[in-house]
Amino acid sequence: MGSAEDSPQMAFARFVRRAIDDARAERGWTVTDLATHTGVGRSTVFRWLAGDWQDYPELAKVRGFCAALDLPVAAAFRALGLPGASPVPRRRAADAPVEADIRVILERLADPGVPAEEKHHIRDLLRYLARRPIRGPADPLRPPSP
Repeated sequence: MGSAEDSPQMAFARFVRRAIDDARAERGWTVTDLATHTGVGRSTVFRWLAGDWQDYPELAKVRGFCAALDLPVAAAFRALGLPGASPVPRRRAADAPVEADIRVILERLADPGVPAEEKHHIRDLLRYLARRPIRGPADPLRPPSP
């Protein structure tokens, strides 16, 4: 049985607190600015911060909050403990496959819901791949043909 600290309310409150702190540091936004840009009322933001809700927040508001702050919605859904909230990479038709993959990796690294240990492994793997010699025009991750 989980403690109150593990509740969806507290996990989502931590997610919202980080998002607000980042918006303040990166954009100079106050909670009023945040409410204006996200379409989520100040009172709702404060309820989310306090973990003061019984029913799940309106998902449309959560999506608007994340979209305005350039946060992955999957991270908010994971914090809420919603089933099937695994990250789904967003791909734009115009993106090359590598650019889309890089964007997904960057989203994982920026996602406050991703454990620090996983982020450490991602960074280690990227450092390893960056130092690896390229084996020609073929896929650098595929071993050379005999």
